[in-house]
Amino acid sequence: MTTEIPKPSRWLPLLLAIAIFMQMLDATILNTALPAIAEDLHESPLNMQSAVIAYALTVALLIPLSGYLTDRFGTKKVFLVSVALFVAGSLLCAAAPNLTSLVLARVVQGVGGSMLVPVPRLTILRVYDKSRLLNAINYAVMPALIGPVLGPLVGGYLVEYATWHWIFLLNVPIGLVGLLVGMKIMPDVRGEQNRLDVGGFLLFASAAAALTLAVDIVSYPNAAVFSLLLASGGSLLLWRYYRHAQTYPQPLYAGHLFKVRTFRLGLGGNLFSRLGISSVPFLLPLLFQVAFGYSASVSGWLVAPIALASLAVKPAIKPLMARFGYRAVLLWNTRLLAVLIMLLALPDAGTPWPVWTMLLLAMGACNSVQFSAMNTLTLADLRPYQTGSGNSLMAVNQQLAIGLGIAVGALMLQLWRNSSIVGQDLHAAFQYTFIGIGMITLASSMIFRRLHMSDGSNLTTRAEK
Repeated sequence: MTTEIPKPSRWLPLLLAIAIFMQMLDATILNTALPAIAEDLHESPLNMQSAVIAYALTVALLIPLSGYLTDRFGTKKVFLVSVALFVAGSLLCAAAPNLTSLVLARVVQGVGGSMLVPVPRLTILRVYDKSRLLNAINYAVMPALIGPVLGPLVGGYLVEYATWHWIFLLNVPIGLVGLLVGMKIMPDVRGEQNRLDVGGFLLFASAAAALTLAVDIVSYPNAAVFSLLLASGGSLLLWRYYRHAQTYPQPLYAGHLFKVRTFRLGLGGNLFSRLGISSVPFLLPLLFQVAFGYSASVSGWLVAPIALASLAVKPAIKPLMARFGYRAVLLWNTRLLAVLIMLLALPDAGTPWPVWTMLLLAMGACNSVQFSAMNTLTLADLRPYQTGSGNSLMAVNQQLAIGLGIAVGALMLQLWRNSSIVGQDLHAAFQYTFIGIGMITLASSMIFRRLHMSDGSNLTTRAEK
């Protein structure tokens, strides 16, 4: 049975704000530092994608467990353990002597990160009256918008004026504050202990891990056959999970979710359009520092406009949807994003910085429109009994898209880098890669053509991830 809901502290949204800020800062600070980390660990900067993918994949695979664990062990215990694991993983990352150790440490960090935001968010949903819920959520998610702006800048200056280790050590004091505040104000709320679909979780997690790893390792020497086996196995496991969800009484993700047309299309559009979008923040710092020879701090300043524009354009999204409709906005915005990604192939090392700034501001604005539109439309037509499972699957889908997008971008870069077409011209390899991921983004717009003109017409603004 559900426990009695305690009266929440007025500072509870602060706890969610701390958790989101720590996670978003960590997610955006690393990309700028990858070239410096690669140099210190004696690795090629073009082979560092595993450190990013490991975290995103771990978070994606474990998000479904957050609801079950909080129902069984209580929100307070799960939150405190997640923060402790995130801090411990950060310390292990800072102490990593090689890439393998860093990847394993990022997995530990991802275990904590998978619960870091869902648990306090779930707590707020359970303890606040509906009349106070919107204000609490809005206050808490502001760091999610600020973190991506600060991340590239902080990462660039830490690498340039300290060492790369500090991008992970920075999580320690923030995490300790989160632990202290959590012990004081986090209520210990439990829910009904529903049965966990262990078989479904293992099937889905194994399928997602196999498919992501298949893309990540295919460019390694003599790994093509193993990659093909992983892709085949992952596809088979995914099909097996779909069959499992049709018959299991309480599956991890119910099969009836995919009977909702807007959810099905929104989920597919979310995945495939994010493949190109997610690879850009990974590729740009490499382009600036490795191909152009810019400093880490300059690289941070050049990447920051993406997040800044995303924050600035928020108030205009609802009127835009009301004026043109979700189908038209998603269709043309996806195409515009594809063009902007391909335009990244044009500037060179001598291009004035204002040109980069205008291009990346436009990309950030389009990103914000894309994410808000896709997220709200995906959940728009779900029934109340479907929203929990649907929201969880959408969050997992987004994290998988980040990992797959980085893997696809890194794969394309490696293939062009090793091809006879570009030879030793590293900038040319980046140019062909941007054109390639732009074409993927352009192709993803075909998914949104299947939307109806009336889809989303009755929607009100919902919070973005």
